Amino acid sequence: MNAFLEVFETSALEQAKQIDQKRAGGKAGRLAGMVIGLKDNICFKDHKVSASSKILEGFTSLYSATAVERLLAEDAIIIGRLNCDEFAMGSSNENSAYGPVKNPLNKDLVPGGSSGGSAAAVASGMCTAALGSDTGGSIRQPASFTGTFGSKPTYGRISRYGLIAYASSFDQIGPFTNSLEDNALLIEIMAGKDDMDSTSSSKSVDDYSSLASTEKKTIAVIEDCLNHIGIAVDVKAKMNETIQALKDAGHTIQMVSFPYLDYMVPTYYVLTTAEASSNLSRFDGVHYGHRSSEAQGVEQTYKKSRSEGFGPEVQRRIMAGTFVLSQGYYDAYYTKAQRVRAVLKNKTDELLKSADFILMPTTPSSAFPIGNLSDPIQMYLQDIFTVHANLTGNPAISLPIGTDSKGLPFGVQIMAKNFEEKAMFNFSQSILELQANSIHTLSKNN
Repeated sequence: MNAFLEVFETSALEQAKQIDQKRAGGKAGRLAGMVIGLKDNICFKDHKVSASSKILEGFTSLYSATAVERLLAEDAIIIGRLNCDEFAMGSSNENSAYGPVKNPLNKDLVPGGSSGGSAAAVASGMCTAALGSDTGGSIRQPASFTGTFGSKPTYGRISRYGLIAYASSFDQIGPFTNSLEDNALLIEIMAGKDDMDSTSSSKSVDDYSSLASTEKKTIAVIEDCLNHIGIAVDVKAKMNETIQALKDAGHTIQMVSFPYLDYMVPTYYVLTTAEASSNLSRFDGVHYGHRSSEAQGVEQTYKKSRSEGFGPEVQRRIMAGTFVLSQGYYDAYYTKAQRVRAVLKNKTDELLKSADFILMPTTPSSAFPIGNLSDPIQMYLQDIFTVHANLTGNPAISLPIGTDSKGLPFGVQIMAKNFEEKAMFNFSQSILELQANSIHTLSKNN
């Protein structure tokens, strides 16, 4: 499946021995023995990290990400680094310098991106859980395509220290798991203030992992998503079935309009490419990473090293970001996109004043074939339902909710108010219970 770029055999076995000793002494942490993979843009001290890019080939991290440190403190075992779209830029995991990841459910299909290796590893049981990063849906979309649980916490809930930046005002670390309980537990352990990240929140961390189904809630369903021209028939049918089940269980459903849906992807790409243009300027062939062997002089070192080190999609986004930040275009693109982002945030806050959650599909369809989307614009539109939470900063989770006529999974997405991850996980539990009851009733009737 090309999911792992490297397995940390020596350090993983050493961790396991130490944890066995702790367990024997009754001093093991909450994650004792849990095997976790890391997306290849999350740093682990004295181990390689490359963001799946040739420009960082051979680079060894000098420190661990805060999220990783907190998992290690609870005795998790880090098993290896996982393939991803280069610098987390992609929706299919076809942009890695080390080849595409294959979906374990059907190896002709993509696993989603950019955290495709993390999703594939968890879905196939190669690790208990995996960390990914979510800038525009890079955890939730692969979770939908592989039938796993994937969540993005509130912006600032988990420290970004040690995450190789793509777009700093969007990026968040989050987990892939095969159960809701594991997902909530990992967020709970990783969350909290970190002095190494000034954007991390000092709000207290709730007991997310003590799941309980919720009392009756009010759920806003965005009609523009359900009626979108690109949504698959099976996805729409399952969404309607889920909405009806929630109604029957006593929850209040508000069908709402979100007239800015078509503005989300353009706004997202203007802002994220601008931030990427700035963040990736540090990879220049001078300080570390790839340096062209053919370069002569300073200017050629920059040009040739970056041209050889970055793949075509990363180059495309750096160029687009440089353009929208350039003199004469800054106000027309970047400033306007920031204003649109504020409008989106205000409208989302307005919806969540009268509703507890927003419900929508995670993806328009199930996984598509490798090599099927060669047009970048069509690829970017795969994020149409997931970029919302990144633009506004809200927490969101994808739950495996059903399969299409080909037996391929897809997810339902729940978005909550800022820092209400506990409520989001509890409501997720309610949906899973409704789903289980529905399956039980159907089986009994048959």
